[in-house]
Amino acid sequence: MRPVSDAQVRKLMEEMTKHGQVGRAAMVADMDRTTARKYIQAGRLPSEMVAARTWCTREDPFAQDWKEVEALLEGAPELEAKTIFGALIEKYPGRYEPGQLRTLQRHVKRWRAEHGPDREVVLGQVHRAGEAAQTDFTWATELAVTIAGQVFAHMLCVVVLPFSNWQWATVCLSESMAALRRGVQAALFQLGRVPEYHQTDNSTAATHRIPDGKLGLADSGKRPFNEEYLALMRHFRMKPRTTEIGAKEQNGDVEASNGALKRRLEQALLLRGSREFESVEAWESFLQGVLRKANGARGRRVEEDLAAMRPLDVSRLPEFTEELLCVSEWSTIRVKHCAYSVPSRLIGETLRVRIYEDRIEADYGGSLQLCCDRLRGRNLHRIDYRHVIWSLVRKPGGFARYVYREEMFPSVVFRRAYDSIQTPHHGVKGDLEYLRILHLAASTIEEDVEAALARLLAEDKAICADTVKALVVQPVRAELPVLHPSPVDLLAYDALLTDDMRFGEVGT
Repeated sequence: MRPVSDAQVRKLMEEMTKHGQVGRAAMVADMDRTTARKYIQAGRLPSEMVAARTWCTREDPFAQDWKEVEALLEGAPELEAKTIFGALIEKYPGRYEPGQLRTLQRHVKRWRAEHGPDREVVLGQVHRAGEAAQTDFTWATELAVTIAGQVFAHMLCVVVLPFSNWQWATVCLSESMAALRRGVQAALFQLGRVPEYHQTDNSTAATHRIPDGKLGLADSGKRPFNEEYLALMRHFRMKPRTTEIGAKEQNGDVEASNGALKRRLEQALLLRGSREFESVEAWESFLQGVLRKANGARGRRVEEDLAAMRPLDVSRLPEFTEELLCVSEWSTIRVKHCAYSVPSRLIGETLRVRIYEDRIEADYGGSLQLCCDRLRGRNLHRIDYRHVIWSLVRKPGGFARYVYREEMFPSVVFRRAYDSIQTPHHGVKGDLEYLRILHLAASTIEEDVEAALARLLAEDKAICADTVKALVVQPVRAELPVLHPSPVDLLAYDALLTDDMRFGEVGT
């Protein structure tokens, strides 16, 4: 017999109110007449008549050792049930089975709820319209977006208005000041308005550490703002503020929105049917399209936010910083603790270097000399063999211990070719032979040289610069098809004319 539901009893009571006939009401409510009388007399729903169970269906396996478990929890409330279970198994071999861990976890959870220490309460905040914007960085690699077939490892710089939850995001590669500047500017120009405050956590983009004992701030854990960040705030006339050290909940609105944003993007990508994008710009355009749709649904509160802000009346700052750097005798410049090679003719000259969030550009006298992706980290290097190969050919003895020697192998094929050359020609002679090949790659087309090397390796032939040069400069003769002119038959046009049209022309 199936149990009676609350809906059936409500129907029973409704029918009894109409006509007061138990049999008829029971039939309409689809229950037995005796059962109907029981609920009519009780005047309660089935859910209200279920007695709480105060007994256990099976014996508690931890009853004999529970006082010992309680003592452990009282002494160290942060102990996990799994740790306690392991200790019990070690102390009492054969008394417990692995499947009983879940039972102990329920006991420990109930003990913490009844006797455990107080837990930290999340304090909800009251937000005022137009008061502040909050910024945070979050990793988005988990979305598995691909650019040209490669998974794109990146972050998002997210800006949120806490009052309305209006949200904007830009793609970035790290928590850098350049990424923060770009993200804040993009959000403000999207809004067309400026809040009073800008709030961020104690990230290195906006703040930096102070050595102990200076400014009296070390003991309090306070970190002052970077000058670049203060300049950004002055430009937009916003007041900067940060959360307290370790108090991420003070930036809770943007922290919470990160997860919601990634869930929204995940759904949009599933609906799109592909995570492949032709470029980073295409992915960012898709991202911001999703955000515009979400922001459009926030309605009145966004209008209140905008009404409380002041108009944006300043121009956009350049999204790069400039430095004047001298080219070293190694034909390199050092940008943010990383080395980049430039043409050797610039040694001793000063270059104007623009440092973007994702790339660097160096020019001399208004002419661009270098444009490449920016390295992430410290003491890294990006050396182009074309910048130094001329000096290496003249001084091959320096190749064996050259600091950037590994950068002189553009691909695995070049490395294999070098190893093959060194078998018959050890030492400087072998180095010179390889450097002549690399010189050929720098002065012609690298792909052609690589193809020639791959061919010689596949055929197990000796590799030398002259052989490679002969293969590279050998002209490739394409067979041209022989074309015969087709005769033109003008009478075919007459077939397009009807008799009437021909007679009409004659008559005219």
